[in-house]
Amino acid sequence: MKSIITIAKRELTGYFASPVAFVFIVIFLILSGFFSFMVGGFFERGQASLESFFAWHPWLYLFLVPAVGMRMWSEERRLGTIELLLTMPVTPWQAIVGKFIASWAVVALALVLTFPMWITVNYLGNPDNGVILAGYVGSFLMGGAYLSITAMTSAMTRNQVVAFIVSVVLSLFLILAGYPPVTNMLVSWAKPWIVEAIASFSVMTHFEGLQKGVLDSRDILYFLSVIGFSLFSTSVIVRTHRAG
Repeated sequence: MKSIITIAKRELTGYFASPVAFVFIVIFLILSGFFSFMVGGFFERGQASLESFFAWHPWLYLFLVPAVGMRMWSEERRLGTIELLLTMPVTPWQAIVGKFIASWAVVALALVLTFPMWITVNYLGNPDNGVILAGYVGSFLMGGAYLSITAMTSAMTRNQVVAFIVSVVLSLFLILAGYPPVTNMLVSWAKPWIVEAIASFSVMTHFEGLQKGVLDSRDILYFLSVIGFSLFSTSVIVRTHRAG
């Protein structure tokens, strides 16, 4: 655990020593506010909820989270420091988890800094704060899922742009698999169980439940499974570099 914390601190220092973390946080806060109030009709809804706020998170994360995580391993490979890191007295898993936790902490910080939204909706009405809390939990887990996919693609290449594009494509697939227009199209020619199976792989399917305040263990398990599988795949790729 000490090694993981050491690596996480090293990565966090790297994020805030460069503009990456600050740019991500500022852009996320600006866009989430813009889409919630201007596009999502926060005031026009006449409801004391953050539904219009959370509804845009899958799409905001689609581009912003890969931008944060694309340097995770690509930078190490480009600078040739991955060999140095892997010869240190740490296991590949410790390095992977440490880097992932640091990146996830940046996403978590961006979410925490949206607290004015929570204060605003409580000032204007009497919202169900349990539902809002579940939405934050779902958003945090979804950000972790996107980030773990980016960690995997980042380990594949030393080019950060390639890592970014591939992670966006994979994350987009996880969105579209359960996106209503896509599922409605599939219903016209596929059997219901096939549509349900495809939709079950979507972040939209599982995030919507959490967004509505339903803390279903299956939804939480889904996001943890995506994170676990992606980080396991990352470890396989990193071990390949180590063997090489």
